[in-house]
Amino acid sequence: MSERETAHLAEMRDEVLQGRSLTFWQGVLMRFRNNKVSMVALRFLMFLTIVALLADFLAYDKPLICNRGEGIEFPIAKDYLGDLGLLRRDPKLINQDWRELKYQWALWPPVRYQPHNIDYAHQKLVGPFSKQKIHNWKLRHYLGTTRDGRDVLSGLIHGTRIALTIGILAMGIACFIGILMGAIAGYFGDSRWQLSTAGIIMGIVGIILGYFYGFQVRSYVLRDALAAGAGSFLVQLALSFLILALVTMVCIQLARPFKRLPILGKMRYVWVDSFISRLIEVQSTIPSLLLIITLGAIVEKRSLYFLVVIIGLFGWTSVARFMRAEMLRTRNMLYIESARALGLSEWRILLKHAIPNSLTSVLVVITFGIGGAIVIESSLSFLGVGVPDNVVTWGGLLSEARRSSSAWWLTVFPGVAIFLTVAALNLVGETLRDVLDPRLRHE
Repeated sequence: MSERETAHLAEMRDEVLQGRSLTFWQGVLMRFRNNKVSMVALRFLMFLTIVALLADFLAYDKPLICNRGEGIEFPIAKDYLGDLGLLRRDPKLINQDWRELKYQWALWPPVRYQPHNIDYAHQKLVGPFSKQKIHNWKLRHYLGTTRDGRDVLSGLIHGTRIALTIGILAMGIACFIGILMGAIAGYFGDSRWQLSTAGIIMGIVGIILGYFYGFQVRSYVLRDALAAGAGSFLVQLALSFLILALVTMVCIQLARPFKRLPILGKMRYVWVDSFISRLIEVQSTIPSLLLIITLGAIVEKRSLYFLVVIIGLFGWTSVARFMRAEMLRTRNMLYIESARALGLSEWRILLKHAIPNSLTSVLVVITFGIGGAIVIESSLSFLGVGVPDNVVTWGGLLSEARRSSSAWWLTVFPGVAIFLTVAALNLVGETLRDVLDPRLRHE
C-alpha cells in the first residue's frame, strides 16, 4: 500500500473515531482530492466552464458599461435583450463600430473583438508576435489573426462555449436514450417482462402501422423539412416518432378483448434484452463519424442543434452497455426483492429504485463521452461539414491552417485547446472510475 493510500485510510479512520461517519459521496470526494493531477484537470474544466459562460464578457466589440454623454449604458446586456426580443435595437447603432465612438468613460472586455469581426488592416495571417497596425495596444490581436482578419483569441474563447455546449447537450441526449435502453434490457432481461400473445401480435402490427403513418405517409413532409432547415426537420422527425409510439400503444390496448381467448391470452416472455443487445451491436458496427459526415453534407442549412442531436443519437450505445451491465447486478439486490415483495410494479421499481441506484458507473462514461463529442465536432468543423460557417469553433480554426503551413498559431492554439480539454475529461473520468469502483480502490 502506498504512502498516499495509508494517509487516506488514516484520515478516514480519524473521521470515524470522531463520530463523523462519511457518506458515500463524501468518501468519493475525499479519494478524488488525493489525486493531484485529476484535481488540476478538474480545475481546468471549471475554468473552461467559466470562460464559456462569460465568453461575451471576455471577448466582444462593445463595452461592458459606458457613458457616451447620454447616461450609463450596458451595450452587451442590450444585445442579449435584443436577441431575446425584449428590447428594440437602435437603428442608428446596428452597423456602428463601437470601438470608434467617443466616450466619457468605458469599461471594455479584455479582448475587443467578436470572433466574426473582420479587421481589414490585419488580413493575410498576422502572427501574435508580428507588428500590428494599431493605435492602441488594447486593440492588439494577442494570438494573431486568420486569413480573413478574424481574431484567434476571440475565436478560442467563443469556441469554448460551442465545444462544451455540443459535448454536454449531445451526451445528455445519448445518456437519456442509453440509460433507458440499457436499464430496460438489464432489468427485464428475456424472462421478466410478459405480454399476452395478442398483445405481442398487436404490438408488432402497431409498430408496422406506426412506421407507415409516421414515416412513409409523411416522407414528403420530412424531405421538405430537411431542405428547409435542421430545426424544422427535427420537429417533424419528433412528430413522426410520436405517431409511431401512439399507434403502437393504441394497438396494444386494442389487444385486451382478445386476451379472453385461450390461445391469444397466453402470457409469453418478451425478449427485450436480446432485441436491445442486437440493436446495440448493429449500431456499434456503423462508423458513426462517417455517417454523421454524410448527414451533415446532405443537410443544406447546417445548425448547431442538428449536430448535437445527430451526435447524441449515435453516441448512446456505450452508455447503454454500462447501464445494462450495472442493472444486471442491481436487479438482484435485496432492496429490489423487498420492493417486489411489497407489490410494487416492475416499472415503478425500475424508474424509482433501480435506475437511481445504478447511475454511478454512468458518470464515468459521460466524461469520456463529452470528450468524444468535442473531438467529433472538431473533426466535422475541420472538414467543413459541422456547424454553420458563421460559427467559429476550434475545429474551424484548425481548418484555416490547411491553407498556409506558415500560420503556426492557427495549428498550435486550437490544437492545444482540444488536447487539453479532452485530456482533462479523460483524467477526470479515469479517476472517477477508480474512486467509484470498490474493486479498483482496494487493488
